[in-house]
Amino acid sequence: MKSVLFLSGKGGTGKTSLAGAFACLAKDKVLSDCDVDAANLHLLLDPEIQHEGEFQGSQEALKDDSKCINCGECARVCRFHAIDADFNIDSFLCEGCGACVYVCPTDAITLSPRISGKWYTAQTRLGPLASAELYPGEETSGKLVTVVKQKAYALAKEVSAERLLIDGSPGIGCPVIASVSGANAVILVTEPSLSGLHDLERILKVVRHFRIPAYLVINKYDLNDAVSAQIEEFAREEELTVLGQIPYDPTVPGMMIHGKSAVEDPDSAAGKAMRKIYSRFAEVIA
Repeated sequence: MKSVLFLSGKGGTGKTSLAGAFACLAKDKVLSDCDVDAANLHLLLDPEIQHEGEFQGSQEALKDDSKCINCGECARVCRFHAIDADFNIDSFLCEGCGACVYVCPTDAITLSPRISGKWYTAQTRLGPLASAELYPGEETSGKLVTVVKQKAYALAKEVSAERLLIDGSPGIGCPVIASVSGANAVILVTEPSLSGLHDLERILKVVRHFRIPAYLVINKYDLNDAVSAQIEEFAREEELTVLGQIPYDPTVPGMMIHGKSAVEDPDSAAGKAMRKIYSRFAEVIA
């Protein structure tokens, strides 16, 4: 089995749309959405959840009032203003750093695991899916991505899949690093804008740090021919293989509204370009 990861240096480049297209075209595959902060691949898949579980990725401080002597040491050391004048702990402000636990003279405060999100596996119209949701305000996205990947690999082993298609997170942060590890190939999706080019340079450095083969797709390339030419020049200088270009196509959001990929519309210009990109990638990775 080979795992293929879809990444973009910034949000809104069409990464999930391309991942959904590959999901439609590939056979014997398992799907995974590792964009746990804003998972949306399921919108194209009509999933039926089969298994789910809670994710405990962080901790919060809890106080035992029967032991508390109101000495104020906890409030003095708290840098997140999570302890008020009555020495009550605000769970929304608490970062679980443990400073209050360390200084409490009566051991009245302890750290307890906090539910930070949930994971689930599902059967979809295009194959098995592993995904997750990180709750607002939580910061352990990298750990949750690892959980999702473990579930996806288990699904792939269960059905003897040939491909694992992973929709990653935008940017270059912790969830991206967690997604990249172990991937066999990365498809970078960018758009013809200066911010798109800048963030492409950053994400390429991250991928090459892990020595994983990377390929490039330019989405909506015809919106700015000059910047598209700059991106192609950058790809030549970096010896980055360009799998293809996708034109701007207003039918794409219309298809997404109905839970479909552009490749499922035979008249979609973007869908035709995605099919060519898939065919070329299949040849390259073979």
